Amino acid sequence: MTTMRMATERQGGTADEAGAGRTGSGTGRTGSGTGRMPVGTALLAGPVLMAGYGVVRLVGRAVGDYGPGVWWTAAHLLFLAGVLAFVPVFLGLRRLAGERGGGRVAGEAAAWTGLLGAAAVVVQAVIDLAAGFVSADKEAMSEMFDRVQGAPGVMPLVYTVVPMLFWLGLLALVTLLAFLRRDLVRVWTPVLVLAGTVAMAVSLDLLPVGALCLGVALLPVRRGLSG
Repeated sequence: MTTMRMATERQGGTADEAGAGRTGSGTGRTGSGTGRMPVGTALLAGPVLMAGYGVVRLVGRAVGDYGPGVWWTAAHLLFLAGVLAFVPVFLGLRRLAGERGGGRVAGEAAAWTGLLGAAAVVVQAVIDLAAGFVSADKEAMSEMFDRVQGAPGVMPLVYTVVPMLFWLGLLALVTLLAFLRRDLVRVWTPVLVLAGTVAMAVSLDLLPVGALCLGVALLPVRRGLSG
């Protein structure tokens, strides 16, 4: 949803519109983490980094310098880091669904759906960063985005369809866990995740609000894992 909004804004002609966004076991405690970043740390880092991206973007636009340069690069580095932080989140939360039966199958499907979407968003962020580095001004960057998005298959794979799987996978995973692991995931967690996703889809200016919703939604999970 959010990434569709981002792609739409890119096509408007201004620099911001050309590329503004790019948005244990099942019964015991889930280890200390998955991969290099512990799950508990990732649950906090993901929303915080995304909120940082939204704030830096707003500041860059406020000072009239949100195009190729420091504000653009800083914002998209934060966004890239935020998306990557959700990789251990998906991998860790899928294990909470259980190690066998329908819960495990559903958890795996939701997690890998989200990871597929995350991969597309990572590509999107990398394109943003590359465009910012090689473009001399906003007009040149807009032209570069037009060329990239004009390539066959790029729009659905990188900007509109596949990136939506990131948010759908996350929502499906927390909804599943709200039924299977009520000791860790509150019943209102999916509602807040949905609210955050919708907020970011409505306007990129609401990225900090959407990220805050995600952070509040995932905070009890983090506390439960570390408690």
